[in-house]
Amino acid sequence: MKLCIPSMGKNGLDEAVGEHFGRVPAYTVFETETDEVTIMDNTSEHMGGTGYPAEILARAGMNIMLCGGLGRRAISMFEELGVMVFVGATGTVRESIDMWKAGKLQAATDENACAQHAYRGEGTGEGHDHHHHQH
Repeated sequence: MKLCIPSMGKNGLDEAVGEHFGRVPAYTVFETETDEVTIMDNTSEHMGGTGYPAEILARAGMNIMLCGGLGRRAISMFEELGVMVFVGATGTVRESIDMWKAGKLQAATDENACAQHAYRGEGTGEGHDHHHHQH
């Protein structure tokens, strides 16, 4: 299986886990069968590229995403694409993988989604591309 961890740089297993999974510079990929580590640049629209991180990572064959937290919309996208998401990852990439192996990370759900990530910029014309109007 391929585990994916949002990372603050390209130092592999010793790199710090990035707090905002869509806005990190890179993703560290860990192949559980071979212990092989590879680094993917974040080429999503959040970083000036195209597409959403969930789509890019699913196309690259990721099975599982380990991250600190993420919003409901991202959780839904990963679910639709068949990528399992676990939240609560902290420290280094290696520590996050160890936490996952030990069963210490929670599966992402609507209940533990980050509310502050959900609709940033609401009503200001900034942030994500959805707006809510009350009638």
